[in-house]
Amino acid sequence: MADRTVKNWIIVASKDHVKVGIAQGIAQACHGKSSPLQRMKKGDFVIYYSGKQTMGKPDKCQEFTAIGTVRTEETYTVKVSADFYPSRREIDFFECKNVSILPLIDDLDFIPNKKSWGYPFRFGFFEINQKDFELISSKMLHHQNG
Repeated sequence: MADRTVKNWIIVASKDHVKVGIAQGIAQACHGKSSPLQRMKKGDFVIYYSGKQTMGKPDKCQEFTAIGTVRTEETYTVKVSADFYPSRREIDFFECKNVSILPLIDDLDFIPNKKSWGYPFRFGFFEINQKDFELISSKMLHHQNG
């Protein structure tokens, strides 16, 4: 088990929701579904992409807005309201800066069609390769240098 390859995941959520997740140290994906989160393992990396500033509003964000690692193996459910019990995972978020996707599109393998670059994000949750992860994370984590 110790030699399991670490995977890198993208979760799509509005920037306002990402901020709440960072404050709580949790990840939610795909409107609280458990199946995407259960694909992640302890030690995997997670990057949040926010197409919008606020859920349900048109203000664009188009930035990677959070990065962290999966803290535990457990997916759990919480009661948010009478009819909403989202699944969550505990995440150790890193201090980072938000990074626009626009200058990175041409270099990202997970975007096969550069003209329709937003298409992969429609799925809400997907795995990316190590090269793409390193490109995005290097921009997010090296905030002292500009």
